[in-house]
Amino acid sequence: MENVEVFNSEAKGRGLKATQDFWAGDVIFAETAYAAVVFDNLTNCVCHTCFKRQEKLQRCGQCKFAHYCDRTCQKESWVNHKHECAAVKKVGKAPNENIRLAARILWRIEREGGSLTEGCLVSVDDLQSHLENFDQEEKSGLMEDVQSFLEYWPSQSKQFGMHYVSHIFGLISCNGFTLSDQRGLQAVGVGIFPNLCLVNHDCWPNCTVIFNNGNHEAVKSMFHTQMRIELRALGKINKGEELSVSYVDFLNLSEDRKQQLKKQYYFDCTCEHCTKKIKDDLLLDVKDGEPKPSESVIKEVIQFSKDAMEKIDKARSEGAYLR
Repeated sequence: MENVEVFNSEAKGRGLKATQDFWAGDVIFAETAYAAVVFDNLTNCVCHTCFKRQEKLQRCGQCKFAHYCDRTCQKESWVNHKHECAAVKKVGKAPNENIRLAARILWRIEREGGSLTEGCLVSVDDLQSHLENFDQEEKSGLMEDVQSFLEYWPSQSKQFGMHYVSHIFGLISCNGFTLSDQRGLQAVGVGIFPNLCLVNHDCWPNCTVIFNNGNHEAVKSMFHTQMRIELRALGKINKGEELSVSYVDFLNLSEDRKQQLKKQYYFDCTCEHCTKKIKDDLLLDVKDGEPKPSESVIKEVIQFSKDAMEKIDKARSEGAYLR
């Protein structure tokens, strides 16, 4: 990680800054997932290694749960799937994605320990969980997940305390990164990328995150590439400048962004774009002579659009296409 370094700021805590100049499109760093899982409703049609969506996948012959593009993907996944395979067979079914991801994280910690791993600037133990900020509803949901996890976790595996298991669920809630299929059109899974977790939020960021599914099509394995995220520069970034991404859709209105950031990430955004509502007027702009819609109408249209997209994704995942 020669291109970046960790620093501390009074306002945001830890962050990453550039150690050299970057230009638009430059890959600042790439990172493979510490752990990642496919969403519950897509486990039969998305590869559990590269997260590509395929019509025909090969199923694990032992647990009958995990699916892969081919033997190459299945072999690469075995180190992460080995304990999961035995646990699913014993329980009789796979738990939800949060429990599966927490288990994969803890099995890796069991193998390698919770300290810094190769290529990581921060350990999983040091990631923020924000458990102290959970409201009563979130605490109840957390306890349900922890209880289900304990029923799933094998007795022969290393036993972790309730507080530590809760920490893992908390960091998943705050730091989980959504993974997309090879077309980038559908969210298909969630993963933990420790270095990416160090990049702070900005409503007008200088970086974006690209998900790369990797490539296993070459005949020789030496030319294969792993599934990974890539942090890319959106414009000129000077040496010493803080790197930032937007945790939420920066095309949302400033008030909506602030509410989402507070609810999911537990901080109040005080950036210039939020405090001065910069570009809100552009988002609300209309043609000359046309009446300006009210905020309630705009929110209604946005919600309608989101609901429509969810229905389209659901129909696509179930193969329920209209002809």
